[in-house]
Amino acid sequence: MMHLFLNGLAASAGGGLTYLRNVIPHLAARTDVRTTVAANPCLRQELRNSSNISFLEMESPANAAQRFWHEQNVLPGLIRRMDADVVISAGNFALWRSPVPQILLSRNALYTSRDFSRDLRGRGDYGMWLDTRIKGIIARRSVHWADCTVAPSRSFAEELRQWTGRDVVSIHHGFDPDAFFEDKAPLPEAIAKKLLSAQGALRLLFVSHYNYYRNFETLLRALPRLQGRLSGREVRLFLTCTLRSEDNPGSYRASAAADLVRQLGIGNHVVELGPVPYHLLHQVYRACDCYVTPAYAESFAHPLVEAMAAGLPVVASDLPVHREICCGAALYSPRFSHELLTDCILRLDESPFLRQQLSNAGLKRSRDFSWSTHVEQIVGLATELVKRSRGDAVAA
Repeated sequence: MMHLFLNGLAASAGGGLTYLRNVIPHLAARTDVRTTVAANPCLRQELRNSSNISFLEMESPANAAQRFWHEQNVLPGLIRRMDADVVISAGNFALWRSPVPQILLSRNALYTSRDFSRDLRGRGDYGMWLDTRIKGIIARRSVHWADCTVAPSRSFAEELRQWTGRDVVSIHHGFDPDAFFEDKAPLPEAIAKKLLSAQGALRLLFVSHYNYYRNFETLLRALPRLQGRLSGREVRLFLTCTLRSEDNPGSYRASAAADLVRQLGIGNHVVELGPVPYHLLHQVYRACDCYVTPAYAESFAHPLVEAMAAGLPVVASDLPVHREICCGAALYSPRFSHELLTDCILRLDESPFLRQQLSNAGLKRSRDFSWSTHVEQIVGLATELVKRSRGDAVAA
């Protein structure tokens, strides 16, 4: 039986947590591998016990540089003692000297995004700009250190190939509709009341904690123009975050977005739900009319698949990765044009036929993503690496 060591210490929010929540149960269901998962104690509380999953709870430094140093010095020894066959590094950074073959999962599009670099300079956030540049250097070197690098989309794999000059494998992240929709518990009362208060309004949804690259400001600027063209109907934009810096992970400053809401006079149209428990998130999708994302950097975008599976038509920024994930199940607008974003939303609102067409296409497209298939392909890569390493050892 092959022994995998999954380094999930970097998973603290967003896509990293979504990945581990979904992958670990599928690894647990396999009889041909056993897996040791290095994870923060807070994540461990969410995951069920399994006979072939072992959890290594480790308090990892919050600072990325300290965490990188900690992992480089502590994990190789643990991996040797546990007699693991393959390391899967799930946090964009690889082990420099892995004692066994290593698969790097690279999914952070910010290191290759010129838009993000320009945005940080425009905001005067030079500390984050420098931090991203330094992390980018390590992420780029990590692709060279790993035996195999995996990206969650073909579009991002191509970006990484151009950035590093190394081959990168593309394996889509998955989706498990049975798991996603299974919890029928009611939403927290405060969230349910906010959703119910928007009956009769055009209800837009954007699922994300606040950060810069999801481009909240373009979406906010679209609201006054949208409200002015709705012929008396109200518009409500539901956010699964608050526009307060202290309520969001990372060091992103949300004050500019909050100020923009006040300047535009759209406080009544922006509804801050705050974080929604992941197992109840499907109820929020199904309470809305349209999913909107103006993000300017992505490597996969799980909420797009979740929205399509919930039957929501999608309006997305015109990124290659968005077109790859949604195909013909979305309308696309230039990422920094709030005028054309407004036009796309109005096209949907004015055409029941188009809404139904995109909804049907989205339901069909969402079935193309499978966590079971993803794990099967990752395990297949690990098996090949083990065979290759053992073959090299015999030849030597």
